[in-house]
Amino acid sequence: MKLLEETIKKDGLVLNENVLKVDSFLNHQIDPKLMLEIGKEFAERFANEGITKIITIESSGIAPAVMAGYHLNVPVVFARKRKSLTLTGDLLTASVHSFTKNETNEISIAKKFINENDRVLVIDDFLANGQAALGLVEIVKLGGAEVNGIGIVIEKSFQPGAQILKEQGLRVESLARISSLGNGEVTFINEKVEALI
Repeated sequence: MKLLEETIKKDGLVLNENVLKVDSFLNHQIDPKLMLEIGKEFAERFANEGITKIITIESSGIAPAVMAGYHLNVPVVFARKRKSLTLTGDLLTASVHSFTKNETNEISIAKKFINENDRVLVIDDFLANGQAALGLVEIVKLGGAEVNGIGIVIEKSFQPGAQILKEQGLRVESLARISSLGNGEVTFINEKVEALI
């Protein structure tokens, strides 16, 4: 997705060879027009999957998930990282380790929001080691539903997440695929291919 790649190049900040900061448009301040286009792209890619629900994780996955839900005309449910007074009773839970934050969280979704008739699209902001996506897939399966795809805004292709998910037979669609964050620069998979031609 060219618009997303251009925004990453212009506004993304490479902190080191593993960390890309995109807080000016995705995971702190949100660019609504860009999110609308991202949602539209996910909706087009998964249009034939019969999606009935979108699942994401708080908080950075919510904006792209809501926009995809808008275009697919389906509800969006986000997994909570923290328990609250209102999040009680029948919960579907999974443990998720964040390598960026170096912490493990138990994520939860109320059981009433996922059932065996659901065909679920999982959406998240980043894919690195695949832990968040795997946690969401686990919750969907605990709810008896079917995962019909995983939509990722930014994939760090030099880390194993996409391969791990694909080895489980899951369809992964990433809108921007980064091959390297070396030398303080973002290099996309398609740029690497173009350089070889």
